[in-house]
Amino acid sequence: MSGTRPDPDEGRLNTTAARVGRLAGADRTVRRNQWLAAVLALVAGVLNSVGFVAVSVYTSHMTGITALIADHLVLGSLGLVLVGVEALTAFVLGAMTCAVVFNWGRRRGLRSRFANVLLLEAALVLAFGGLADQLTWSGREHVFVVVLCFTMGLQNATITKVSNAQIRTTHVTGMVTDIGIELGKLGYRNRLTGQPPVQADLGRLGMLSGLVALFFLGGVLGAAGYLALGFRILLAPALALFAVAIPPVAADLLRRGQPSQPDHSGRWSR
Repeated sequence: MSGTRPDPDEGRLNTTAARVGRLAGADRTVRRNQWLAAVLALVAGVLNSVGFVAVSVYTSHMTGITALIADHLVLGSLGLVLVGVEALTAFVLGAMTCAVVFNWGRRRGLRSRFANVLLLEAALVLAFGGLADQLTWSGREHVFVVVLCFTMGLQNATITKVSNAQIRTTHVTGMVTDIGIELGKLGYRNRLTGQPPVQADLGRLGMLSGLVALFFLGGVLGAAGYLALGFRILLAPALALFAVAIPPVAADLLRRGQPSQPDHSGRWSR
């Protein structure tokens, strides 16, 4: 009797696909939050670097944008003040949009409440990456700044809600600060004083270091990619966001298409 053996590589691929499909789902774990943050840190690094190379603005750095507005207001450079105000406003609107989309999904019991926001971001990045090079009129820099800052606000608010404000991905100041704190704990010499010892959280240290490294890697890829391909380089992070966002959204759509069934309490549910 002959038969075919299961391909171990196929099993691993199925497992990997399933894990990716759960990254933006409603069921959250520390590990899933970390993996999702890793994807988003890489994406943020690409978008931030493309924004700087294209229009000389770090579109995720609202501290610098706020300082830019204040400095150039005093110096009388009203054009740069306008760019800063546009950037700050777009970032806030992006965060607001995340809250609206997330709460819309949560109120309806959607398991894609996080994925819906990432799907919106993916569509925006895809459209921008495909169309931005076609803009040739003189004011196009304002469009670039607004779209990229809106996207960064959208993404930063998403990971903030996913991780209960424990993780950020669009800027590294807080992460580098936390790395310094953990390194300080690691280097602290505990003495026998009867007090609990100072201990570094090595897992958190590793996670933060990894996110900073991924943001840096995204920056390198974004700058090099923009110089070689223009805004088309943004198609790559858009596809990564689609890969993470589509499975939960598709699952919700399939669930809505199924006939209602009674649960054990006699009530009808989907």
